[in-house]
Amino acid sequence: MTTSDRPGDRLAAFGNQLVEVHLRLREDLDRIREDLDSYLDGGERPRMLWAHCMTFCSALTRHHTGEDGGAFPVLAERFPELRPVIEQLEHDHRMVTGILSRVEELLGGLAPRAGLPEAGDGTGAADGTEAADGTDAAGAADGTDAAGAADVRAVRDELDGLSAILESHFRYEEKKIVEALNSLDVPEWKGSPPAFLLTGDD
Repeated sequence: MTTSDRPGDRLAAFGNQLVEVHLRLREDLDRIREDLDSYLDGGERPRMLWAHCMTFCSALTRHHTGEDGGAFPVLAERFPELRPVIEQLEHDHRMVTGILSRVEELLGGLAPRAGLPEAGDGTGAADGTEAADGTDAAGAADGTDAAGAADVRAVRDELDGLSAILESHFRYEEKKIVEALNSLDVPEWKGSPPAFLLTGDD
């Protein structure tokens, strides 16, 4: 396979990579929402649900802070006409940050009730092993009280709102800046992918 020397024809043009990152984030969020729905409908709690939620929040935060500190300044300098668009995108990022903060706060409250480690704890309870009080993680999660179930529903509600905002945000961003990103030739981005183009696996 060959590629053109023209920046807009690069196999891994930055705007095209952005669309792929958005697709991955959409899929991850949809999977988490489906797992929450299954649990709330009486199914077994996925063992790594809490960890998956926190990983998604971290990946989305990295993506947006990478845009704010990397992609957007470059675009604003080279395409001044995009500055109002960038301001709107940054406003969306602040809204998303607020939702993620609430989700992380709720998850922090759920972790000990479900026999899960706190963030940064290296214990093995997140994989369903025995919790400190002698109960296993799966059993603790299935036996959460009404307040715990309410917190799970609250997480689900926050993620519903997040999904709606992100879908609108991603579509607007892709419509407005993908072409400009594809036209950029930033050597340092090619040698080391910037944060806004990383996925959860990177």
